[in-house]
Amino acid sequence: MASGLSVSGVVNVNIVMSPLAAPTRNFGAGLLVGSSDVIDVAERIRQYANLAGVAGDFGTTAPEYRAAARFFGQIPQPSLVYIGRWAQTATSGLIRGGVLQAAEQDMANWTAIANGSMKISIDGVEKTLSALDFSATTNLNGVAAIITTALADATMTWDAASSRFTVESSSAGATSTVSYAEPAGSGTDVSGMLKLTNGTASAPVDGIAAETLVDGLHILADHNSDWYAAIIAVPTLPDIQQVLAAADYIQGSQRKRLLGITITSSTVLDPLSTSDLGYLLKQGNYSQVFWQYSADPYAVASFFGRAATVNFNASRSTITMKFKQEPGVAAETLTETQAATLRAKNGNVFVNYDNDTAIIQEGVMANGFFFDEVHGLDWLENYVQTAVWNLLYTSTTKIPQTDEGTNEIVTTIENALGQGVTNGLVAPGVWNAGGFGQLKRGDTLTKGYYVYAPPVATQAQADREARKSVPVQSAVKMAGAVHFSDVTINVNR
Repeated sequence: MASGLSVSGVVNVNIVMSPLAAPTRNFGAGLLVGSSDVIDVAERIRQYANLAGVAGDFGTTAPEYRAAARFFGQIPQPSLVYIGRWAQTATSGLIRGGVLQAAEQDMANWTAIANGSMKISIDGVEKTLSALDFSATTNLNGVAAIITTALADATMTWDAASSRFTVESSSAGATSTVSYAEPAGSGTDVSGMLKLTNGTASAPVDGIAAETLVDGLHILADHNSDWYAAIIAVPTLPDIQQVLAAADYIQGSQRKRLLGITITSSTVLDPLSTSDLGYLLKQGNYSQVFWQYSADPYAVASFFGRAATVNFNASRSTITMKFKQEPGVAAETLTETQAATLRAKNGNVFVNYDNDTAIIQEGVMANGFFFDEVHGLDWLENYVQTAVWNLLYTSTTKIPQTDEGTNEIVTTIENALGQGVTNGLVAPGVWNAGGFGQLKRGDTLTKGYYVYAPPVATQAQADREARKSVPVQSAVKMAGAVHFSDVTINVNR
């Protein structure tokens, strides 16, 4: 039976879904740059939401764990951290087997084998293992030990946390390789039981030559662009030229990032020293680099851990880094001269005061800018950029090249700057710089910001034909923070 004519012929309805708006960046995303071989040079970066996850992978003695403990030890606690692998020394080729299920880990499977065999290539040389006798083994570490002995120039380990075997070459560098395993053709094949075969194991990872710090940062940025602040998390810093090269890269990066460094050398306390890292970072005028003097090589992870808790989308949420604490980090006891030297070199320190308190001071970048202002302005730049992008991207119709269209852009920017007022980064105040539009030096920014766009009629024809908007200029007044106070007490008797 016919159902009749389509209603769409009379009333046609279409649902149009707007695209999802682009998110803003996470300016609390720290990257701990370490050189432990837990993360291989193919994977490079892992994300962790808590310290327990780091301990599960790295144990509790690795530099990465110690840095993460400083980072997560802050109150309030940050929500995530990345750990990145830097090949500070040449790495070895390896292969990680597939995950063994509980039944596959049953030792009865292994003690039944007295003539195990398989083939695997180490550094390009094929090795045939035979007469592998597991009949007396009591655990999978014992299985790995027997195969290690047979390999001679490679090591097999059992990773109980990940439930898989790993084979790693004893050599290091670009020629260090390990292949998939395969049956040897005689004896009892164990390549499949070990899950080291093609299709069950992860792809083999070839060794590489040692990297400079700046090369490592480049690679980590290519692998994951989400991180904001790279914290060097190794027991001993590389040579000064490597650190300065890394600072150059971070400073010049188009995508705003920070570099955090802990300096343990007491040379930075010498007011006459002009060759120490702290002095040279100041001379480099790096606004995206911050450093801290401490006997604890991971102290600066705590510094950024506190900054990472700032929620720029909340109300009155911005902070100054001065006066903050570093849980787990021993405060330094300095002389007035040493403290003044660090201040002169734009260094930070967690320091004891004679009233039984300890604080971070001064909360600055290597060029002397205050950390909270650099952090906040990096956020504000991205927040405004994302807001205008989303206006253009999610609009179901075009934004016209008219004064009305320009006003949409201006309003969007003003709304974004308004959040800077809400979170405490921006505040009303007197504008003491050159003016533009209707703004003059000495005017009061009653809202904390001013946005100006000229009439479309003044736009150059070439810009109009290129579909550019008129240039939009903004002025913002920073809220600042009180770091020092002078108090006079007048007494009369």
